[in-house]
Amino acid sequence: MIDTLENIFLHAIFAAIPAVGFAMLFNVPKSALKYCAMGGAIVYTCREFFITLHLTIELSTFLASVIIGIIALYWSKKNLVPRPIYTVASIIPMIPGTYAFTAMISLVDMNSHGVSIELIAIFIDNGLKSVSIIGAISFGLALPSLYFMRYKRPII
Repeated sequence: MIDTLENIFLHAIFAAIPAVGFAMLFNVPKSALKYCAMGGAIVYTCREFFITLHLTIELSTFLASVIIGIIALYWSKKNLVPRPIYTVASIIPMIPGTYAFTAMISLVDMNSHGVSIELIAIFIDNGLKSVSIIGAISFGLALPSLYFMRYKRPII
């Protein structure tokens, strides 16, 4: 049990590091960096939690993106800062770099060694997984703000 909690804590810390790095790269205000780190840790931990519940990585990514979208709405209203300052940096740990890299390497292998059914299957599997994860991230981030903007809109 302690080993599992320690593992989750370490993964959260390692997810917070790239979130803060990208926040600094995009010139986020210094006061918002701690929220970006917390967002990166929360989103990665939530996704890993949903994956342990045997959900697919795409659905887990979507649910984690919805959670960080809701949290970022609260933070942005509390601190009077635009929501993308928190969300863009927080989702960086969920970018499917491994799947995209594997898809591109299989494409390069097809170019250099010739096309085979196995390479085509690797390319399509990893490419579609990358695209679906990116779609889940973008739709999951947009959904809470669309809902709350619609909910808070005055009725004419």
